[in-house]
Amino acid sequence: MKHLFDNIRPYTEQETMQAVKKLFTDPKFIQQLSIFEDKINVEEWVKKVLACSTRFKFHLAFADTIFHYFVEKTCKKVHYSGIENIDPKNPCLLIGNHRDIILDSAFLQIYYFKNGYEASRSAIGDNLIANLLFVELARIHEMFLVLRSGALKERLGNTQLLSSYIYHSIFEEKKSVWTAQGNGRTKNGDDKTQPGLLKMLTLVDPKNPLQLLKQMQITPVTISYQYEPCAQLKARELALSENAPYVKQPDEDARSIKEGITGYKGEVHFVIGKPLQQEFENIPQELSLNDKLALLCDQIDKQIYENYFLYPQNYMAIDIQENSGRDGARHVSTLYTDKEKIDFMKYLEEQAVVSDVPKEKMMKYLLDIYANPVRNKHL
Repeated sequence: MKHLFDNIRPYTEQETMQAVKKLFTDPKFIQQLSIFEDKINVEEWVKKVLACSTRFKFHLAFADTIFHYFVEKTCKKVHYSGIENIDPKNPCLLIGNHRDIILDSAFLQIYYFKNGYEASRSAIGDNLIANLLFVELARIHEMFLVLRSGALKERLGNTQLLSSYIYHSIFEEKKSVWTAQGNGRTKNGDDKTQPGLLKMLTLVDPKNPLQLLKQMQITPVTISYQYEPCAQLKARELALSENAPYVKQPDEDARSIKEGITGYKGEVHFVIGKPLQQEFENIPQELSLNDKLALLCDQIDKQIYENYFLYPQNYMAIDIQENSGRDGARHVSTLYTDKEKIDFMKYLEEQAVVSDVPKEKMMKYLLDIYANPVRNKHL
């Protein structure tokens, strides 16, 4: 069975420690760590990593250190809650809203580390980490690959393989799994769970789909960024997609990863919700499978919206879009100051300047990114 998943699975404990030893004795890789020298003694750091005897200790020594390096540089504050909803002895399927390629699941792992839990496994598209070094780093950090290329028949086989692997991870290896609520990041701030995700999960047991999903202990996860990672890139893509399919530049995914990690995010709120259990009992049995899955998606989204933290930027965006002002129907302008609005408008003006999209169109999509979470939370 292990051989079946070799192309997508993360490294085992033994493979991880072997890969770490090889990687951290490679002069070229050590040289790349020099970017952290403003705050980290790289020589001592490498010694500490090589002295680790387990994967968990390695994660604490390496991933935790890097994460806090970037949090200190790019975040005003990070708020965590909901760890009491996790039983480390009872693996679950964590389904989260997806705003950033790397950070969404990274915040989850660091929250786990803070509480003495080993990392969950996390899904990442193979198209996002084409660089061999990125693949190596992903597999030693409990990431598994979602294979997205190939002809139709090959993609169908890859989907079946992914379904089998997630089942294998949760029920046989007893490892929790994080996956995004859909195929790719939310570009317009409108977080919605795709029924296709749930359908993929049931391919391993199509005769008892709802029972399987219930046993997976689906746990919604919500991340809220004060300043959206890659907002400019997302707004530009949406604008260029209006009249024709969007074609990515060869280095665009790498740029998104870099900007997401290094860009300023302000405050971040990360919430682990409650496992869905009673929600399954409330689904009418006479419905079709598609309708049942749609209802389940609604329940996942409901928790994500309830746990989404709205910042002044979100309220400002919807005020601007709806021209509601201080006497508007939503009465949200009392939730931010004039100074905050001036600063936000300056931010939007800067983000709206790109070479191939009119400024007014960029402004529309930038405002969507921040306004849609308000609409969802107050449905």
